[in-house]
Amino acid sequence: MNIDLPLFLSLIVLGSGAIWAVDALFFSGARAERLALIRDKHPGWEHYSAEEKQGLAYLEEVTSQASEPVVVEYAKSFFPILAFVLVLRSFLFEPFQIPSSSMVPTLQVGDFILVNKFNYGLRLPVTRTKVMDVGSPKRGDVMVFYPPHMNDTYYIKRVIGVPGDRIRYFNKQLTVNGEPVPREWLADMPGSRRVAIGIETPREEREHLMRVDSGRPARNFSVQVKPGHYFMMGDNRDNSSDSRIWGQVPERDIVGEAVAIWMHWESLFSIPSFDRAGSLHP
Repeated sequence: MNIDLPLFLSLIVLGSGAIWAVDALFFSGARAERLALIRDKHPGWEHYSAEEKQGLAYLEEVTSQASEPVVVEYAKSFFPILAFVLVLRSFLFEPFQIPSSSMVPTLQVGDFILVNKFNYGLRLPVTRTKVMDVGSPKRGDVMVFYPPHMNDTYYIKRVIGVPGDRIRYFNKQLTVNGEPVPREWLADMPGSRRVAIGIETPREEREHLMRVDSGRPARNFSVQVKPGHYFMMGDNRDNSSDSRIWGQVPERDIVGEAVAIWMHWESLFSIPSFDRAGSLHP
């Protein structure tokens, strides 16, 4: 079961903030007045010795009742921290771990990446409503989003087509708006069938690595990207569940742009490494 972290975090922030606000408006003043009366009647009572307090035992109970409840203490302690985290991950940056090999060779399983939530516009957590238009995804961007078939789960792929583009994939050659995307093969991976890694360079865009497997079907297709949608593909072209299978991604389901790798940690029992740390677009 997937935990809706934005919803969970938002509820905690709202709940702790509400507890703090209600207490400040309706209860804290009365508690302060009771404590002030006790201190006026018995100055320095808190510092009395045990023997001196024996005859004033009732004051301890009254003081306890006038003290700040534990739930209010926790709310006041956690609210600023959680509110900061909510604002940071909702509007600026969010960490994300690569769960599958669909973006190999660009991203490896176990890579921890940083997702910029600002580049594609500010969106409210939970509702995904855009409140400020900053920019839009471009061809070649690595994007985190909610796919149509699993709309509560983060996916990461590369933007292959933007609204209005005509995308064609035939015999493992990508064509955008009638122009084959240039590519240069770098190496053949060892094995019984040809698995090749190459550099793909869309026109006037960033070059990026990609991988094809000659032993798998090409999954040929041709499509035009709908208005307000994006066509996504994994760099591991023959081992990726992407827009070729579950369709185009609407603009409202964008999470942000993957901009950097900050750590690699393949499993719980392995040692974290920072060898792969760096920008995705050097």
